[in-house]
Amino acid sequence: MSITTTTSNRDTVSLHYKNKTVLVTGGASFISSHLVEELVALGADVRVVDDFSSGRIEHLANVIDQIAVGRGDLRDRQVAADAVEGADIVFHLAADHGGRGYIDTHQVECLGNMGLDHTVFTAAGRAGVGQIIHASSACAYPTILQNDSSFRGLLSEEQAGFDVPGSAFSDGAYGWAKLMGEYQLAAVTEQFGCRGVSCRIFTAYGERENESHAVMALIAKALGRLDPFPVWGDGNQTRNFTHVADTVTGMLLAGAHLPVRGSARFDVVNVGTSHHHTINELLEEIFHVAQWRPRSIDYQLDQPVGVKARAADCTKCESLLGWHPEVSLADGVARTYRWYERARESVRTLDDLLMVR
Repeated sequence: MSITTTTSNRDTVSLHYKNKTVLVTGGASFISSHLVEELVALGADVRVVDDFSSGRIEHLANVIDQIAVGRGDLRDRQVAADAVEGADIVFHLAADHGGRGYIDTHQVECLGNMGLDHTVFTAAGRAGVGQIIHASSACAYPTILQNDSSFRGLLSEEQAGFDVPGSAFSDGAYGWAKLMGEYQLAAVTEQFGCRGVSCRIFTAYGERENESHAVMALIAKALGRLDPFPVWGDGNQTRNFTHVADTVTGMLLAGAHLPVRGSARFDVVNVGTSHHHTINELLEEIFHVAQWRPRSIDYQLDQPVGVKARAADCTKCESLLGWHPEVSLADGVARTYRWYERARESVRTLDDLLMVR
């Protein structure tokens, strides 16, 4: 994977990260491991700290001899202090999270992310880290904006936050914790004088994702030739499926450009596409790559599906970062399917995998 952006943006990104000491928290997980690879390619001195509760060391195999890897629980103040010491930039992706099945059934664990964020952000501020890039989530947006499956509106950054009445009404415990993470980072940048940006990640998918997330779960079911084919919900709910290559590019650009110098020390930006795709449309892409189609689909209306419609307004991303996500759903699904076809474990345990981190 390589950064998909203009030549001028590539130069800006390279200058921003080259020879910098960059900490990636939770760096052995899905999105973060791709981020680590890109940072290495940009010439950064990368260190990873992960508790490996869901991250996998093999995700870092391509760069393991070029990075420093530490094992530790970043909720521990001393672990966090040691991790951020000497870092110029921190990408904070460590979190207790998973797909919809996990976050709906593990709300207590998800709320613990507020303590994790506080410990990492405070340690970074006190250590004099210059910049913190936070992996926030589209779950921070008010659910009342996303409860009509026929709605094709786009979520813009100002619609979630604590400054406007009604803008704090997040999607479950996980969403509330992410919104509070943004609030905490804003406070840390103000008090300690560093810069910070929260990237609201929208429905990322791709290589190294696990089966608790929709795209990989459906790919696993297709490879298992499940028939009837089980689908959570009625298939009409929409998401703006964003390939991990675009997610990582967006985060790197956000770090290089935001907040705009001379303005506030903290900013928020969407990292996701502006295209609504139904689950049924996603299924068609998967069946096309699989060259197989089930005789019937079992729509399971009693399973957790989250909000009915979600996609990102990319106006701010385009105007301030000079970029928008570029990987099409067809291309991204094909790349992900072929990776999982090579890497998958037995689908005999799929029911269990759908509900874990």
